[in-house]
Amino acid sequence: MYTYPYPRPAVTADCVVIGQEADGRRQVLLIRRGHEPYKDCWAFPGGFMEMDETLEQCALRELKEETGLTPTGDLIELKSFSTVDRDPRGRTITVAFLIETPLTEAKGQDDAAEARWFPLDDLPPLAFDHQEILKVALTRIQ
Repeated sequence: MYTYPYPRPAVTADCVVIGQEADGRRQVLLIRRGHEPYKDCWAFPGGFMEMDETLEQCALRELKEETGLTPTGDLIELKSFSTVDRDPRGRTITVAFLIETPLTEAKGQDDAAEARWFPLDDLPPLAFDHQEILKVALTRIQ
């Protein structure tokens, strides 16, 4: 196998999962990180892409691994985020996806210590650049 003499960035996929209550209010699904960096902080479900999967497959796999959810809604690509220092583990580019789905029970699994729905008007501080990702998602759904 040929390897390049220069470093390459890692690629991740993050899922902004929006659920709607019966009264129309929206909530977002977050996971509490079980490991560093940002251990115990809230973030979107997501993670590193495997060599044999697409970004969409990565997003759905990570969502299922971390929350147990298999969404019924469409997976919509929002935007790529590539700020140089967005991940303290190294050069990482993420592609964020939006999923609108009915509110369903979620449970923290794999490297997620907890999974929980939060009202959009009452969110905890978010890890990485996930606040910026959320702003893009909210612009898309309005």
